[in-house]
This record gives sequence, C-alpha cells and structure tokens, in this order.
Amino acid sequence: MTAQTGARGAVLPILISLSFCHLLNDLMQSLIPALYPMMKAQFHLDFTQVGLITLAFQLTASLLQPTIGFYTDRRPQPFSLAVGMGATLIGLVLLSMANNYAMLLFAAAMVGIGSAVFHPEASRVARMASGGRYGFAQSLFQVGGNIGGAIGPLLAALIVLPRGQGAIAWFSLSALVAMIVLTRVGMWYAAHPRPSRAAAQAGSGTRGMSRARVIFYITVLMLLIFSKNVYTASLSSFFTFYLIERFQLTVFDAQLQLFVFMTSIAVGTLIGGPMTDRIGRQPMIWISILGALPFTLALPYANLFWTVVLTVVIGLLMASAFPAILVYAQELVPGRVGLISGMFFGFAFGLAGIGAAAMGRIADATSVGFVFQLCSYLPAIGLVTWLLPNLEQMRLQPFDRVATAPGIGS
Repeated sequence: MTAQTGARGAVLPILISLSFCHLLNDLMQSLIPALYPMMKAQFHLDFTQVGLITLAFQLTASLLQPTIGFYTDRRPQPFSLAVGMGATLIGLVLLSMANNYAMLLFAAAMVGIGSAVFHPEASRVARMASGGRYGFAQSLFQVGGNIGGAIGPLLAALIVLPRGQGAIAWFSLSALVAMIVLTRVGMWYAAHPRPSRAAAQAGSGTRGMSRARVIFYITVLMLLIFSKNVYTASLSSFFTFYLIERFQLTVFDAQLQLFVFMTSIAVGTLIGGPMTDRIGRQPMIWISILGALPFTLALPYANLFWTVVLTVVIGLLMASAFPAILVYAQELVPGRVGLISGMFFGFAFGLAGIGAAAMGRIADATSVGFVFQLCSYLPAIGLVTWLLPNLEQMRLQPFDRVATAPGIGS
C-alpha cells in the first residue's frame, strides 16, 4: 500500500484528530495573552514586560521548529507529537504556580517548546492524510488551532479571571487528552511510510528551478508571513487594552470582543484552504493580505461598532492566507515538509513575538492607539506577491520549457 492510498483511506479520521489536537494546543497557548490584564495587575508589569512574555513563548517555538522539522524529515518521530504536548502540560502547571516574573517567562517558554514539536510534525501528517487536497488539509488542520485560539480568551474570562491564577492548572487536562489522541495518530503515522523526496519532486512545479530562485521565493513568502503575523499578534496582544482605553469597556467585555476577532480568524482559515485549492495559491494570497489593507487603515479611526465589524473582516481576510502560503512553500521545496512547516510556523511565532515586544515598547512610549495606527500599514507588504511565479502553470509545462523560462533557470 502506498502512502497516498493509505492517506486517502484515513483522511477524515486523521485530519479531524489533528485539527482537534490543534484546537486543544492553541486553546492552551491562547490563555497566555488572554491573561495579560490579570498578570499585568498582579505582577505590576509594564507593556514592555507583557510583550516579553509573548516573546519568550514565541521565540522558543521559532528557534526550535525549523530544527525539529529538519531532523524529522530525515528521521521520522511518530510519537514526538505526544511528547511535545507533555512540554505544554508542564508549562501550564508552572504558569498556574508562578510567583514571580522569571517563572512566568520560563513557563511561557515551556509552552513554546510544546508548540515547536507539535506544529511541523502535525503539518506533515496532515499533508500525508490529504489525499492530494493540500489546501483543504492544511486549512482543516489550521482551523482547529484558530478555534482553540478563539475559545481560549473566552474560557479565560469565564474560568480563570473569576478564580485566579491557580485555575490555569485545570487546562492541563486538555494536554492529557491531546497526548492520548496524538499517541493514536502516531500509530497511524508509523504504519504509513512517507513518499520519497524524488517522488515528491516529480510532482512539483519546481523542476529546473535554481536554488537561488527557490531561496528568493521563500524569502518573499516570509515577508508575507511577516506582514500578516506581526499585525495579528499585535492586535491579539493589545486589543483588550485598546478597547478598555478607548471605549472604556470592562475586561470581560473586551475579552468577548477578542473572542469575536479570534473566531473570525478561524472562519477565514477554514474558507481559505478550499478556496486555495479552487482558485490557486497566488490569487488567494493577493485577496487575503493586500485585500485587508483598506480595513486595517480604517480601524484606528472607527467607533466601537465599526471596530468590531472591521476586526471581523480583517480576521477573515488575513487568516485565509496561511494555507495558501504554506502549501506554496511546501511545493517550492518538495520532500521537506517538516523543515518548511517548521520554518513557517516557527517564523510566524518568532516574528509575532518580536513584533509584540516591539509594539509593547512603542505603546509604553506613546499609546496603544498609536500602535494600531502604525500596524495598519503592514498589509501593504502584500504587494510582493507580484514577485511569485504561478507554480500551477509551471507544473503543466514540459521540463525543457520550465528550465528555460524567464527568471527560472540558473
């Protein structure tokens, strides 16, 4: 039995299991920014220290994910998914017990380690189980994380804020459930060998493309990730503060608005994958990133009603880009799914963390409102999509035409 045939037979059970575990994983991770108002008051933090907590979590994931992906491309580790979730469990327990700022940073870093292990391997299994519908598989996998990210702030408002820091420990049960499910996924993964790199290359649109060109296009895709994730990280990290400061909302009401924004991200991701399969990678990237620019520019000047409406539209548009960007990158470097997934998930986490820390510093020096004005220009970076070739068309061309196409040959 080939890997693809096996994947076709198990596509929904495996993809749903991965999406469910991604939901639990990102639900636990989203507790960290959702609890920033409580932490800020309890530990007497400034905005720079709040941003550094995000940096501790996301930079850990950023540094480790590409390394883990590179290693598992060569030596698959089917049960590493469950082991990585154990690191998240430890981080949550420490977070519930932290009595100083240093322990908060360490606990956040442990949650980041769990994320670093989970994302590249789970993305690889999702591609294996896709049955050739790569955009759909990545969006279904990713939407679980988006839903978890949306639920996390709501549960934080309902459970942790009324009961205090110790209530965070209850969410470690989610990590235990995820470890059980991922152990079963690991058994499926171990029983289904991956296609060889040569086989992956044969079905790719990158035949004859020089290494320099591939690196250039990967860099362009990373710029797109930069524009998307720094904006969304800044919005999610400081949105509650912005609503409280500008519209005098309560912490609970501000958390509800954050839940609405995170829900729009989940819906956008779910829509983006199938649309990517239908209209192609490039058109989806154009629509999702550059298309959000008019709405991000209007957001800092909107009243409360239009702030909610605009953040929903922004979440829908920006979230739909990630499946297209990730599948495009995986096709640029066939046979290196773990490395590419680790780079892009890790790069996303790292850039978001650096961006959150920088924006926190700017917020301390100016205001949260100014940060929203500054970030509103980030989607303009989406113009670099013009530099990307159409891989779908290149795949249909004979090899000699691909090798000699303008700007493609070495």
